[in-house]
Amino acid sequence: MKPIKSLVGGVCAAALLAASSMVATLTTTQGADAQELTVAYFLEWPTPNQFAQTKKIYSEKLGVDIKWVSFDTGTAMSAAMAAGDVQISFSQGIPPFVIAASAGQDIQIVDVAVSYSENDNCVVRTNLEIDKTNVKELQGKQVGVPLGTAAHYGFLKQMAFFGVDTSTMKIVDMAPPDGAAAFASGNLDMVCGWGGSLRRMKEYGNVLLTGAEKEELGIQVFDATTVPTQWAKENGDLLAKFLKVTADMNAKYAAGGADEMLPVIAKTAGMDEKATKETLAGFAFPTIEQQLSAQWLGGGTQKFLKEVGDFFVEQGTIPKARDSYDSAVDASYLKAASKM
Repeated sequence: MKPIKSLVGGVCAAALLAASSMVATLTTTQGADAQELTVAYFLEWPTPNQFAQTKKIYSEKLGVDIKWVSFDTGTAMSAAMAAGDVQISFSQGIPPFVIAASAGQDIQIVDVAVSYSENDNCVVRTNLEIDKTNVKELQGKQVGVPLGTAAHYGFLKQMAFFGVDTSTMKIVDMAPPDGAAAFASGNLDMVCGWGGSLRRMKEYGNVLLTGAEKEELGIQVFDATTVPTQWAKENGDLLAKFLKVTADMNAKYAAGGADEMLPVIAKTAGMDEKATKETLAGFAFPTIEQQLSAQWLGGGTQKFLKEVGDFFVEQGTIPKARDSYDSAVDASYLKAASKM
């Protein structure tokens, strides 16, 4: 575990810049006649589409073999897409997407996977007795943060709101499972993460702000389905079918399918059913109609991408944001899915 002061300008930007440098020599592994598809996803991150993942509904509807590969962070997903190893990243966080897109990686958001303000946060060790009334006592403390992720963005926004100077902190780049383990061992004062890792973190500490309070600060927390732009252009029908299956699974779960789906989702996510149900209760899955509205892919998402990019520039996370992120969102595949 290597402590790094004010890592916002270091490892995460360098890693994504390295990933984006692959774009110049990238050759897509699947063209218009793709026979196999590799999809990135997260363990301990239960979503209704995992029912279709395990039941091979995606493979049946798309007519291709699908390999599902689990990742620890969205930054790793970006690198895998840049290398041509992954064609679709399901539920990638917005901050890692923005960092990669700002660095020149040609990737796009094609749908909103899940909204989850309560399922992504930072936790402070209980015995420090730090809450929203004395947050500045975190200065000088050691924090485990998965850099370049939604948790990292939320951490920076919360610290900025409370006036905490992050340059005084020892910030360690840690994937949530590793951060949760280190936190449990007493090696960190504060840790940030999501999903099952966040639940384990809360056993040893407390959050500073609830999901609703974060939203009041403008900290939107949602994930997207993201793809390499060129691959999507060459496989538009395949991608639309993928999005349609995802939407169908969300609708099935919302319409009372939980009893049938929950055991399968839990097993696929690597969780027990109780934890899966509790996590899903904090998730929202926008319908296709909602996603195509002005709030989301009809303009709201593009605006939010720009806000995140500009904020990361201010924080020194990335050297430059795009002038506009309009081209980083393509709703055409979701529109095609809505007609299927």
